[in-house]
Amino acid sequence: MNRKRFLQLGGMGALGASFSGSPLLSSLQNTSTIKDTAKIAVQLYSVRKEIEKDIKGTLKKIADIGFEAVETAFWPKDITVKQAGQYLKEAGLPVCSAHIELPIGDKKGDFLDAAEAFDCKRMIWHGWPEDIRYGTLDGTKQLVKIYNEANNFAHDNGLEFGIHNHWWEFRNKVGKRFVYEVLMQSLDPDIFFEIDTYWVKVAGQNPSDIVKKFGKRAPLLHIKDGPAKWNDSLPDDNPDPMVAVGKGTQDFPAILKAANGNTQWMIVEMDKTDSDIFQALQDSYDYLTKNGMAKGKK
Repeated sequence: MNRKRFLQLGGMGALGASFSGSPLLSSLQNTSTIKDTAKIAVQLYSVRKEIEKDIKGTLKKIADIGFEAVETAFWPKDITVKQAGQYLKEAGLPVCSAHIELPIGDKKGDFLDAAEAFDCKRMIWHGWPEDIRYGTLDGTKQLVKIYNEANNFAHDNGLEFGIHNHWWEFRNKVGKRFVYEVLMQSLDPDIFFEIDTYWVKVAGQNPSDIVKKFGKRAPLLHIKDGPAKWNDSLPDDNPDPMVAVGKGTQDFPAILKAANGNTQWMIVEMDKTDSDIFQALQDSYDYLTKNGMAKGKK
């Protein structure tokens, strides 16, 4: 089931190879610029199909791997956010952040309900699908105004508001600047960014350069691996299959080093994979934790 179909069915949700001997990883582990080790979480969109079949069993497997927390996305239509929150609590899985719809109109109540159900303060606009307004500078400025209003609503209710990117923010140019550059300059400074390092690379940018540029404004990173190259089926939500972290083309030691200690959460996500998803998540967890790039429960 692709994202488009899942969105149609789902309710609003609040969305290894070892480098142990590599000089690059040794440099990362020994550098004084890395202040703290990020915690590791998983984006539950990765296991959306499994959740539809067996939510309790799926969450137990996630907890057993050792992830510190989860990031929520969308739930099957027969599961309310209140029920989902109870399932997560029973599984011992805190919510580090929640992907949500923008708090506009009748969605304001959903926004607050998700924050309460998940006991979560970090609310993130999932950003799918691409808004046509990202095709022009005026359109992008219209979206900036909407995001700033969403941020004000979040703050008025004791919450934090963030933006999650896909490829178009780093691929589209408006007014001779990339969309992300307009967002960085124009959004309220306390709106945080959750940088999806995979889509950054798909867009043709260097994830390390981008993460370094965002600095403290990007406390959360989406960590996914695979070919990370453009294909024409992406707008139809049909990406290339992804692989366990550390088995694809991404250079995560370099990305983490560029983050300079600003990464609080590394959130593993796989939109699509040809392998067993739980094994891929286990391999990803092992790669990040055993190589000192993130800390989990095990």
